[in-house]
Amino acid sequence: MAGQIFTSPLPSVPLVRRSIFTHLLGISPDTPGLVGGFPAHFPAFIDAASGVSISRGSLRSYALQLAHSLHSLPKSLRRPLSATARPTILVFSPNSIVWPIIFFGAAAAGFTATLANSAFTAAELQHQYFDAGAHLIFVHPVLFNVVQQMLTSVGFSDSDIRARVVLATTSWVTGVPDPGNLDVSGLTLLENLLGQGELDSEVSFDGERSNETVCLCYSSGTTGRPKGVETTHYNLTSIINIVKPVWPPTTPCLASSLAMTRKDTQPDVHFGCLPYYHIYGAIKLLLLPVYLGSPTVVMAGFDPEKFLEAIERYRVTIVLVVPPILVVLARHPAVDKYNLKSIRVIFSGAAPLSSNLVAVVRKRLHSVGANVVISQAYGLTETSPTVFLLPAELANEHVGTVGFILPALEIQLVREENGMALTDIEGGGEIWVRGPTVMKGYLNNSKATAASITPDGWFKTGDIGHRDKDGFFTVVDRRKELIKYKGFQVPPAELESVLLQHPEVADAAVIGVESKEEATEFPRAYVVPSRVIPRKDAESFALGVQEWVAARVAPHKKLRGGIVLMKQIPKSASGKILRRELRSQAKMDVVYGQVTLRAKL
Repeated sequence: MAGQIFTSPLPSVPLVRRSIFTHLLGISPDTPGLVGGFPAHFPAFIDAASGVSISRGSLRSYALQLAHSLHSLPKSLRRPLSATARPTILVFSPNSIVWPIIFFGAAAAGFTATLANSAFTAAELQHQYFDAGAHLIFVHPVLFNVVQQMLTSVGFSDSDIRARVVLATTSWVTGVPDPGNLDVSGLTLLENLLGQGELDSEVSFDGERSNETVCLCYSSGTTGRPKGVETTHYNLTSIINIVKPVWPPTTPCLASSLAMTRKDTQPDVHFGCLPYYHIYGAIKLLLLPVYLGSPTVVMAGFDPEKFLEAIERYRVTIVLVVPPILVVLARHPAVDKYNLKSIRVIFSGAAPLSSNLVAVVRKRLHSVGANVVISQAYGLTETSPTVFLLPAELANEHVGTVGFILPALEIQLVREENGMALTDIEGGGEIWVRGPTVMKGYLNNSKATAASITPDGWFKTGDIGHRDKDGFFTVVDRRKELIKYKGFQVPPAELESVLLQHPEVADAAVIGVESKEEATEFPRAYVVPSRVIPRKDAESFALGVQEWVAARVAPHKKLRGGIVLMKQIPKSASGKILRRELRSQAKMDVVYGQVTLRAKL
């Protein structure tokens, strides 16, 4: 059922129809020496471990060199390609200094890049490789064995594998040997595809061609097996333009290296270990900083010591995280060891962030002299991703919200569809989005696309949210993850927020478990204690947590499904709780305090 249509309080911004490469790394004869509007010698990306940087000019040149080779592949990589499908490369690598070269090289060549989770098994990778129709795999040396296993399992010979693989080596940039003892004989290395020539200019995607797919991340959407999300050049140029007005004003780096900058012109530096294969990392760490003229520090994986050391070493000002990283920052002793005073904004995304966690982390960082604002945003792979963003200058006043609508987007909060109630949460509704950042569709899956995007362009997010009187939105939880207890909807994220306030809970997740006796669902909590709990004390600890929560929530939100103690909560690389895994093991859990008909909480 159609509801009120909400729009951004901000004025509209100009949108452009052109290649994302042109948008970020374009040049003009009228402004020689500038790449994407900033001097070519400005640093674009900095390797956290070695300190080696790639300038804007070098990034553009390397990308055009790679694009040249993609158009004229060496004999070892030449294979018949489909006459109709756009050439697609698959990138399978943790974050590295060469990631931007590969992504922008594919875009400059007019190719599509499908970005694969670097934690994938061979079986998981196989689905994406074949579904995306990739004809080349750019793989980090440490993951080559996974690719080899995947291709061997479908009957490819060694020569077939060599014809499909490019090793995404980094030593030619950093001077540090690539990890592992891989025998690279017979394999094509990334550096082999550079220095063979350079395209005079990138492939154009002006006008209607901007609707062609440039990026394929994979998402389960609201349900089902991972599907290829067709993100277009126009989606990416639009998200960059509509995020900028809400992003903190950024000072570009006015020298060829951070070490050469003066204190009075201290630049903004973006940093995070968000994986580039995830749309959050791809937009906020790969693309947006290039548009802003701000260097990005590149790091793979999260190690608290290395993470904090990089902030100090590179005087990082804008940090991008997921909530689990904030949980670590709230408690880890290494926070006291490093100078974190350069940080001015921390942005969180990809999973809900509670106001309580924000308060704890701010207090901790303020105690070491870091006057930090913590903000958050909301989006999905299918919306490229950002839909709502909480401006840093308003973050302290609207803690817990995801901010307001970005320019050019429209929002509906839909309470009922086809006669079916979607939520009973007061003032809430399923968030539907319409605008230039909504995906083209799911690759090779018209049925899933039709189920997700209405004929008039509304994308159904599957998330329940509500809007306050000032126009700020709060996301309650996934529609399909809301627990239904005797007619009441219980948002797992709300209970998780409460649990994380417990002084002896390091992490937590909540799911609904079926109670056949009472024909309903009970909320069950999975709790990671902040200290080692002896086996003999496990029950009393769990029951204590259960009682603690019961005293702080409405009766229908009590943890009637009991408490399960865990060493670690299963999460995706972007920080989302993998509730499916918890549900699959629910019948085998050692549960304390589950309600029965004779003993009710």
